[in-house]
Amino acid sequence: MPRTVWMLVVARAINRLGAFSLPFLTVLIGTEFGAGTTTAGLVSAGFGLATIPSRVAGGRLAGRIGRRRTIVLGLVGCALAQLGIAAAGSLAAVAVFAVLLGLSFELYEPPSQALIADAVGPADRVRAYGALNAALAVGGTGSGLIAAGLGRWDLRWLFVVDALTCLACALTLRLALPADGPRGPRGAPDDGTGAVGGPVRPWRDRGLWAMFASGTAFALVSMHIVMALPLTLGHRGLRPADAGLLFTASAVTVVAAQPVLRLRRPAALPDPAAMTLGYALLAAGLAGYAAAGTLPAFLAATAVLSVGEVLVLGRVLGVVAGLAPPGGTDRYLAAYGISWGVATVTAPVTATQLLERAGAGALWAGTAALCLVLAAAQPLVVGPLTRGLPVRPGAGAPAA
Repeated sequence: MPRTVWMLVVARAINRLGAFSLPFLTVLIGTEFGAGTTTAGLVSAGFGLATIPSRVAGGRLAGRIGRRRTIVLGLVGCALAQLGIAAAGSLAAVAVFAVLLGLSFELYEPPSQALIADAVGPADRVRAYGALNAALAVGGTGSGLIAAGLGRWDLRWLFVVDALTCLACALTLRLALPADGPRGPRGAPDDGTGAVGGPVRPWRDRGLWAMFASGTAFALVSMHIVMALPLTLGHRGLRPADAGLLFTASAVTVVAAQPVLRLRRPAALPDPAAMTLGYALLAAGLAGYAAAGTLPAFLAATAVLSVGEVLVLGRVLGVVAGLAPPGGTDRYLAAYGISWGVATVTAPVTATQLLERAGAGALWAGTAALCLVLAAAQPLVVGPLTRGLPVRPGAGAPAA
C-alpha cells in the first residue's frame, strides 16, 4: 500500500495508544467535583452530541482548507481540550472543555478515511481499511495498560497523556502527509485524477441514506457492547473489570484476523455476501453473550463477534467511498460517520434501560436479533450499490 496509508495507520495507532481518557470522564467528574451519576451522564452526553457536528465539519473543512490541515487542526484541538479538562478547577469548566473536545473529536476521521480511499483505489480499500482497524486494535490493547497505571496515580494525568499522544500524532502527520492539493472552484479537492467535482450533496443520495440507516444500527450494536458488557458481567456474578480482558481479546482477534481475511476465498467474497456473513457472526457472538455464565464463554463469544465486526468494518467504508462523486469522498464519509454520533448518544439509554427492565439475556438476544435483520438486509441494501463498481482480483462480483 502507498506510504500515505501506512503513515495514517501508524499515526492512528499512536493516537489510539493514548485514547483511554474518555471512559474516565464520568469518574473524574464524580471523584474530583462530587457530582452525581446523572450530572456526569449529562456531561458525557454533551460530548457525544458535539461529535455529530464535528463529523460534518470534518468533511466540509477537508474540502475548504485541505485534508492535512483538517487532520492537524482536529488533533491539536483534541489535545488543547483535554489539557483544559486536566487543568479545570470547576465542574462548569470540565463541561465546557468536554463539549469542545467533542467538537474537535471527529474532525480527523472524514479526511483520513478519504485519503485512504483515494490513495489505494476501490480494489484495495478493504485491505487498507482493515489495516487501519488493526492499528486501532493494537493501540487499544496498550491503552488499557497505560490507563490502569496512570489511573491509580491521578485521573487528570490520563487526559494529559492522551493530549500528548494527539500532539505526537498531529506532528507525525503534518510532516509525513503530502501537502494539500489545489482547491476546485467550489472548494472540492483534486482527487489526483485531474477531475474536480462539482457540488457534492450526499444527503440527496438515496444510496447513502440506505447505508446510513444500516450503519446507525451497526453502530448501536457496537456501542451496546461497550456500554453494557461490564454491567452484564456484574449481573452474571463476574467482575465488571473483566470486561477489560474481553476488550483486549477482541483487539487481539481483530489483529489475528487480518491475514486470514486477505486469503483468496475471503477476499473474493462480494461485499453483500461478506457483510451478511459479518452480521451473522455478530448475531452468533451476541447470542453467546445472552447465554454465557462464565468468563471462558464470554471470551469465546467475543472472538466470534469480533470477526464479524472486522468483516463489516472492512467493507462498509469502501462501499460509502465508492458512492461518492469525484472530490466528494470527504463529505460522503463525514455524512455516514454521523451514524456513530447518533449511536453514542442513544446507546447509553437503550442499553441501560433494556438491562434494567428486561435483563441481560433479553438485551443481548434483542441485539442479536437486530444483527440478523441487518444480515438479511445486506443483499437489498449493498447489492444494488456495488453493481458496476470495480471488481477486486479474484472476486466473483462487484465490490467497492
